[in-house]
Formats: sequence, C-alpha cells, structure tokens
Amino acid sequence: MRNKVVVTIGGKDYTMVAAENEGYVRKCAALVDGQLCEILAGGKLSHADAAVLAAMNIADQLMKEQETAENLRRQVKENLEEANSLKLELSEAKREIFKLGTRK
Repeated sequence: MRNKVVVTIGGKDYTMVAAENEGYVRKCAALVDGQLCEILAGGKLSHADAAVLAAMNIADQLMKEQETAENLRRQVKENLEEANSLKLELSEAKREIFKLGTRK
C-alpha cells in the first residue's frame, strides 16, 4: 500500500509517496532537513549546492554504517565458526573422558 505524506525540507513542502509508514517517511525527511539546515546555516550556498552536500553527508553516513554492519556480520560468522569448533572439541573430549572412565 502506498502512503502519501507531505513533509517540509528546507522550508519547502514535498509530497512523498512511499510504501513505508508515515512516521518512517517523516523521520527520513527530518534527517534530510536537519542536514540541509545545518549546511545552509554554515555558509552562503545555494539550496541546490546545500542539497548536494547534504546528500553527500547522508551517503557518507550510510556507507560507514554499511561497513560497520558488514564488519559485525563477519565477526558474528567468525564467532559462530569458533563456537562450532569448540563444540566439536568438547564432544571429542567428552568421548575421551567416557572411554577413560569405562577402562577401569
């Protein structure tokens, strides 16, 4: 289902049509608006130039978050592999202990 949401970014209203809920769309718009306002407050840039810088800042944040997520996935995978290896070692140790216990 498509939702129409009117948001304000940089003092201008935009009608967004999205599959996501209104709260999510507003949250995204607030992020963009915040970046844009921060850039516009810092200098004498046109709205177009500020929008490009805001997009670059958001893209930078996204790329860093994706890299962090990938590193976390890799760590989780390595930890799972190590846990499986340790489970095998534990099973082997238990079998060895059982064998030693039955020799008496």
